[in-house]
Amino acid sequence: MSKPEHEFFPVTDVDFTVCPGDDPAITERVLSRDDATGVATRILRYAPGADSTPMGVQRHDFWEEVYILEGSFTDLTLGRTFTKGMYACRPPGMAHGPWRTDEGVLTFEVRYRT
Repeated sequence: MSKPEHEFFPVTDVDFTVCPGDDPAITERVLSRDDATGVATRILRYAPGADSTPMGVQRHDFWEEVYILEGSFTDLTLGRTFTKGMYACRPPGMAHGPWRTDEGVLTFEVRYRT
């Protein structure tokens, strides 16, 4: 399987939904998903004050690329804040988070397997 084919469309046609973990302050707009593998392309939104500490440190079995579109958030393990215009490329198994944001953050993420 693979992600479905999509021609250009307004991303606002896709609603934000609460991410796994059930924190209403952390939502995603899934633009494309491969249901067989679970990889996806999404826009992730943390509302001001959101904190993913209850979800702990994250590790995935897929590649993840993240670009910060707006705002900032802090990786609480690293004690570092990442801001608009910054990019990350995480190989499978790379630890990251948990995250906290005072102002809110909006990211664009692509997940895939090789």
